[in-house]
Amino acid sequence: MNYFVTGIDTDSGKTLASAILCEALEADYWKPVQAGLPMDRETIRMLISNSRTTIHKETYFLNTPASPHAAAKLDGIQIKLPNFNKPDTVNNLIIEGAGGCLVPLNENNFVIDLAVQFDAEIILIADLYLGSINHTLLTFNELVRQNLKVKGIIFNGDSNPESERIILQHTNLRCLLHIKREEQMDSSTIKKYAKQLLLNWYE
Repeated sequence: MNYFVTGIDTDSGKTLASAILCEALEADYWKPVQAGLPMDRETIRMLISNSRTTIHKETYFLNTPASPHAAAKLDGIQIKLPNFNKPDTVNNLIIEGAGGCLVPLNENNFVIDLAVQFDAEIILIADLYLGSINHTLLTFNELVRQNLKVKGIIFNGDSNPESERIILQHTNLRCLLHIKREEQMDSSTIKKYAKQLLLNWYE
């Protein structure tokens, strides 16, 4: 099964959530487009501890931490959808997007088009800040517009029960996990959240 991790903004916590998903499902990891450093696949490597996950190299590495279409232009290249080939694996695959779902890859395609191309089920990451209700519902509406199946939502950050309640009410999504702000995020913390995720995964 392919799962595509997308967020409501650039710093929603996609890489952290991806690490938890890889640990819980012992899934492979792939970030098709990496713009700037640090390398998210190296962060994943440091956070997970299971022996089954394979971390696959990105299709495009771009030097500038910016929207992929802009970073690619600075590097003198053009991102093309046919160049993306899903890693050859029989394992579950966690695919991490770059930024939000409507971040452009080029003049015509967006990050979410990769989810469509690889027939991936969406896992939506929503960090809780002032304005996140609007951004979450707008993102969800776009996923619905594109007829994409959404597995559920992962909240990230300090709890905001009223924001979470209204988001779940209007999306009818299942909350898979709430990642709290931790003093230290290491492999033991990832394991803890992986166990919590599995409690909600198969309901």
